[in-house]
Amino acid sequence: MTNQKVFIQNHYPIVSMLLLIFTLYSCTNQADVGVDEEINMPTLPYQAEGLVKIENGSGGFFANLESGDRFGRDHDKIGDVNGDGVADMVVGARSDDDGAIDAGAVYILFMNSDGTVQGNQKISMLEGGFTETLHAGNFFGYGVAGIGDYDLDGIPDIAVSSPVPPNNALYIIHLNADGTVKNYVKNPNIIANGLTAIGDINGDNRVDLVACHPGANDGGINRGAIHILFLNSSSQVMYSHTVSISSTQGGFGLGLEDGDQFGGREVAMLGDIDNDGTKELAVGAFMSDGGKGAIWILSLNATTFHVESKMKITEGINGFEDQLTDGVNPNGTYGANFGHAMCAAGDIDGDGVTELITGANQQNEGWAYVLYLNADKTVKSFTRINNTDGGFNLNLGAEERFSRSISYMGDLKGDGSIAINFGGGAGGTGTLYTLFFKPLKI
Repeated sequence: MTNQKVFIQNHYPIVSMLLLIFTLYSCTNQADVGVDEEINMPTLPYQAEGLVKIENGSGGFFANLESGDRFGRDHDKIGDVNGDGVADMVVGARSDDDGAIDAGAVYILFMNSDGTVQGNQKISMLEGGFTETLHAGNFFGYGVAGIGDYDLDGIPDIAVSSPVPPNNALYIIHLNADGTVKNYVKNPNIIANGLTAIGDINGDNRVDLVACHPGANDGGINRGAIHILFLNSSSQVMYSHTVSISSTQGGFGLGLEDGDQFGGREVAMLGDIDNDGTKELAVGAFMSDGGKGAIWILSLNATTFHVESKMKITEGINGFEDQLTDGVNPNGTYGANFGHAMCAAGDIDGDGVTELITGANQQNEGWAYVLYLNADKTVKSFTRINNTDGGFNLNLGAEERFSRSISYMGDLKGDGSIAINFGGGAGGTGTLYTLFFKPLKI
């Protein structure tokens, strides 16, 4: 027996106590270690209930996608289109070549309750009854959103953007039950590199939209802007009622710099999380801080929808302690792009405050984050979701850009779980991952 073994044998109670103390210390100080270890990572407040991978030939989705179509560039829940009791989805493929190179397309996915695709209907210049003439490089489908039943025919409708001038527009598309186009309204001169439905914030019983314009030069080059759009009963944008928020408009004030690309690709309506009568809207600025990225949580005036106060969340600020990359990426971009996309996810951890799901799609293979918020809008804790964290056993490619688009599907399975969609598949035809979270209410 070695001297080491003899020492342990003779001093076993003391050694056991020291090991216990060391273990407890390590567990309670995880928030202070480096990026490759657990940083502020709580015990998961959800059960990872699996995932469905939707891409060409997988998850029940069959289409004639081509490399570079960017299926999954944006997506959203749209309600039950075909009347089978399961919510359906709209997915953009903004680089589809139907009719012209990069003219764009969208797909209506008819869903099964397990997250697989029952069937689909493509909408483009050549399919689905869409009679609009798009131009090459229009990128129809860059932004998509479910907007509820705008024409009151019992079938939910969609909003789709084609952001590239001179044919930049927002289309309100009224659907038939088979996912084809019944008719549509073109709203010209709107740039939306991302599109989000934010509910009815002005009380007119119609869903309102945010058009994201990260390339806007308001106050400086590529500082970015968002535009809150209100539509009338004829699906027309009421341009005079539009509320713009940027360095120079909407009460934002100081904080944005050239190149920040405020607006990102999606925003998230969090509701009044601090119970002060103003609603909180999360907006990304994915190229700020050297490309690391940031999120601004804006408190909007209940009448003017201008910014009354704001809070920035990024590495080392307001509770977010993970380390974000800022170097050059293999695709020529730089930084982690934290805040590129996001959605509100309801109250996962049971503390009464809505969670925010976002991502850093250029961080390694692409990392998603669940941000557990405090009522004061700071980050209480967070969970990473990637190849090693989060419980989903993902098998992502090295440059997949997982989380470059995010949307909320809700309780698709009817078992109390929450389905969240994440875009990925960069470099291929595009991929959509539907992850199922089962909250463990505290």
